[in-house]
Amino acid sequence: MHDNIESHLKEKRVFKPAKQFAEKARIKSLAQYRRMHRESLARPAQFWTCEARELTWRAPWKSVLEWKPPFAKWFVGGKINVSENCLDRHLAGVRRNKAAIIWEGEPGEKRTLTYQQLHHEVCRFANVLKRNRIGKGDRVIIYLPTIPEAAIAMLACARIGAVHSVVFGGFSPDSIRDRIADSGAIALITADGGYRRGGIVPLKKNVDDALRGDKSIKRVIVFRRADNDIHMEEGRDVWWHRELE
Repeated sequence: MHDNIESHLKEKRVFKPAKQFAEKARIKSLAQYRRMHRESLARPAQFWTCEARELTWRAPWKSVLEWKPPFAKWFVGGKINVSENCLDRHLAGVRRNKAAIIWEGEPGEKRTLTYQQLHHEVCRFANVLKRNRIGKGDRVIIYLPTIPEAAIAMLACARIGAVHSVVFGGFSPDSIRDRIADSGAIALITADGGYRRGGIVPLKKNVDDALRGDKSIKRVIVFRRADNDIHMEEGRDVWWHRELE
């Protein structure tokens, strides 16, 4: 019977990129990609050592791979920070003045953050996190609209070693409550509201509903986005912009 079924899941067509695009790409041809793939299979330790050296490491690794089936450990002993690799390593050259984020909001606002500007904002917010007693190993829920501050919050958490869990801004209070319980989070980053299809999503109200009766969340940091009326819980909630001051 399977001989009579036509499958559309097999794709063998090849779409060649424009020559101008290929010349600027890191991997400039299909032949180069296939050569790298063969090398990764034949000599994985050497291949990944070469690739890893393009990143910035706080401490070098002692061994590239420890393989004891079914367990594998890569770059054993090495220490690396994702935020530093996203930002700091681009600050030494001309890339620091190139756009890292180009953003346009639903109401029409436009913002461009260079790598240097983004690095500055991430470092400032990382200090806000530390000031609010959030540190390495702590879990943080991020419940923000699609604004640059969402990326800033993620990178700031990674910078100080906090574990962030992103909850989609369209999810309900029950989803927030479940994620808090699953992660053991002690802090939450949100906004007063977010724009979606011409309306305002009441993000902070959703957070308040999710935290009703909750004892684990010690701090809620609120970004002012939509200027909608919200409740600020004394001793728990703080404004993003005031903390930056």
